[in-house]
Amino acid sequence: MGILRATSRRRFLRGLSGVAAAAVLPACGAAQDPGPRARSQAAVTPTSRARRVRPLYLGTYTSVDGGGTGIGVAAYDETTGRITGAGVIEGVGDPSYLAVHPSGRTLYAVNEREAGAVTAVRLADDGDHRVLGSRSTGGAAPAHLSVHPSGRWLLSANYGSGSVAVHPIDDSGALGERTDLVRHAGPSPHAHQIITTPDRGHVLAVDLGNDTVYTYRLDTRAGTLTEVSRAAARPGAGPRHLTFHPSGRYAYLANELDNTVTVCAYDPASGTLRPGEPQSTGTGPGTSYPAQLVVTPDGAYAYHANRGPDTLTRYAVEARGSRLRLLDTVPVGGDFPRQIALSPSGGLLFAANQRSGTVTVFHVNARTGELRSAGEAFEFPAAACALPL
Repeated sequence: MGILRATSRRRFLRGLSGVAAAAVLPACGAAQDPGPRARSQAAVTPTSRARRVRPLYLGTYTSVDGGGTGIGVAAYDETTGRITGAGVIEGVGDPSYLAVHPSGRTLYAVNEREAGAVTAVRLADDGDHRVLGSRSTGGAAPAHLSVHPSGRWLLSANYGSGSVAVHPIDDSGALGERTDLVRHAGPSPHAHQIITTPDRGHVLAVDLGNDTVYTYRLDTRAGTLTEVSRAAARPGAGPRHLTFHPSGRYAYLANELDNTVTVCAYDPASGTLRPGEPQSTGTGPGTSYPAQLVVTPDGAYAYHANRGPDTLTRYAVEARGSRLRLLDTVPVGGDFPRQIALSPSGGLLFAANQRSGTVTVFHVNARTGELRSAGEAFEFPAAACALPL
């Protein structure tokens, strides 16, 4: 059974630059159902201000040279953006992507290996996190997973075998035996992402190899998927990752192979996704390997990670979400930004830079959307995912 390997929690708290924290690694609620979040405040003096410290979990590859040993446990200061490490949850192989249960009590990780699996980790208020067990995804190299908003189902995408899987989640957060496995047809399917739509009515699976986004309906009693429709991307685009605008009517698709981004209209009634014309990432000619898009909570700005030039693209979101206007690109401060994430408040942006083994943090200007570096990068081996809660 994996446990948190770290210095004592007390020593960790003392190291947070004078922040007096009662509980730095609490159980945190997901966006759909916020739970209690511990807050840490500096001593109240005329020259100091309150600071909020929140948990951060880090994904990695454990089977590569120079890789990590499990899921990284850290904390970040919402005011400064500074990350402080707390240890590693060992016993989880190649946890390259992470997701949290809506209750905030359980963390889930893919095991991106030939014999793919997903693992559940119980998050404890005292930092004594425990691995609850793993289940086979029925496919190879799962690259993405997400928790259904009901908290009862875990969805995963097997990149290597081009299939998507469903697992039940019990009251403890542990995973049951797989209830469904759907393989995408075609010569070279590569399922790269699976998410629930904001209206909760459908599940979307992005397939890079088939240049297709599949719409499914999830039977929330049986845990089975039924295909509803397909949306075709431009041939050779290689769609990798899709992110919704807060309105729930538009989604933005990062296309890994042709270096473009596509705005898609979504119809909640039918589950149909309608892609528009691909547009520039602002990186110019050459290979960019677009990775992921995120949108600010107010829906005003979107950001895109580019792994070729190692930059972040900033877009203004216009026309109620139906249009992206390219503004600029900025250096990410690391090598190969595989994944990016916004803090729940939208005030910080985190970039997991796989090849440099670093996580860089940026302050997000709420008025202009401009990004400003929060300072020195945090080192974490083969950083593949940053999950700020």
